[in-house]
Amino acid sequence: MLSREAHLSSLTALLAEFPVVALVGARQVGKSTLSRALAAAYPGESHFFDLEDARVDARLASPMLALEKLTGLVVLDEVQIRPDLFPALRVLADRPEMPARFLILGSASPELMQRSAESLAGRVAYHELPGLDLGEVGAANLETHWLRGGFPRSFLANSDAASQRWRQEFIRTYLERDIPALGLRLAPATLRRFWSMLAHYHGQTWNGSELARAFGVTERTVRHYLDILVGTYMVRSLQPWHENLSKRQVKAPKVYLADSGILHSLLDIADPAALHGHPKVGASWEGYALNQVARWLNVNLGLEWRDCYYWKLHSGAELDLFVQTGGQRLGYEFKLSDTPRLTPSMRSAVENLGLDKLHVIHAGSDAFPLDDRIEAVPLGRFA
Repeated sequence: MLSREAHLSSLTALLAEFPVVALVGARQVGKSTLSRALAAAYPGESHFFDLEDARVDARLASPMLALEKLTGLVVLDEVQIRPDLFPALRVLADRPEMPARFLILGSASPELMQRSAESLAGRVAYHELPGLDLGEVGAANLETHWLRGGFPRSFLANSDAASQRWRQEFIRTYLERDIPALGLRLAPATLRRFWSMLAHYHGQTWNGSELARAFGVTERTVRHYLDILVGTYMVRSLQPWHENLSKRQVKAPKVYLADSGILHSLLDIADPAALHGHPKVGASWEGYALNQVARWLNVNLGLEWRDCYYWKLHSGAELDLFVQTGGQRLGYEFKLSDTPRLTPSMRSAVENLGLDKLHVIHAGSDAFPLDDRIEAVPLGRFA
């Protein structure tokens, strides 16, 4: 099992400050494993409740009666299937003596679990657990990590074929069990078709009207499908950055599938040869590298996904990733080539956004300057 010390440290710090901490992320991303590791190291008692276990569900028929006498750390796994627990957690979190801290695990965003946001406002801190990142698996495993993605069982599979089978089964289970468990009435085949279609738009600007026409539904309907995939951590929406410029800027978000392995399964890419020969290989690399850099920015600079933007002019100039931190403006471009070259678009981004530094993240192994304030950097460095 790969160590996830950065996440353990973050959760420990949050539990010392908040009565309730929500560990959220996609199904099968390692939340239960991480919470058990945290409970094992917790100073004091720990109690683990898997809410998908019928026996546990029966034990929690009266939440207050079952939880109020527990001390130490109380872990509630897959809490989104029991929204009735949130009012009880609010009462328990308000006890002055705080005999217990609660770690709740969920596979849906706070927006999708509205009761958690409403009942626990001011009492809960959220920590998102993504898949394994490049820093956790090591730069030597970059190609495997890119192909298989960050879900632990997919990355650690015995072969590429076994990894592909796991991801295909994950997709089926997500559609047939996880979505209905959230109370969402949507035919699995319908969402599967939309998800597959979205894979072909990976890395592109969201165009709801175009997708609606292609899918044969209304624009509002495809937006609803997108919200479900975003809310269950299957898709990332990257918002546009706007400067006070005289030039017209793109205002629609860009859409990325959150995990490169799931993207490759939906595109029927099973091995490295198929990946490097696929028309979407450049877009796949962009999304993969962007996720790794965003994770690095989170661990090292404390930036969240909501702090990340892209920038694009209607005339064509664009920047894949833009962030502001510590009074600095930083830009990132992602190129599959191991010898990226300086482009007019890069110069335009530096000039229009006033970038202090533009990093061109590439697939090679060497770092080298391209221009003043523009440097080519290998993705492996972020491990």
